[in-house]
Amino acid sequence: MLVGLVALGLVPWTAWTVIRGLRQERLPIGRAYVGRDRRGAFHVLLAFYLLAGLMAAIIAVDLLFGISIRQAL
Repeated sequence: MLVGLVALGLVPWTAWTVIRGLRQERLPIGRAYVGRDRRGAFHVLLAFYLLAGLMAAIIAVDLLFGISIRQAL
């Protein structure tokens, strides 16, 4: 239950990072930033952030509701 709540807490944090990054035209990576001027790197990092948010949401739903997605696959 606790891990599901932590995973659920990561979803808005990831979304906030993506929204802020799109507004400022730069995404954080470590202690540095990737600007939109590096188009390929920016889009790959954006895809990684979106994938991480989606996976955290799936894990949170699975753990909180006991769906057992792993066994269904």
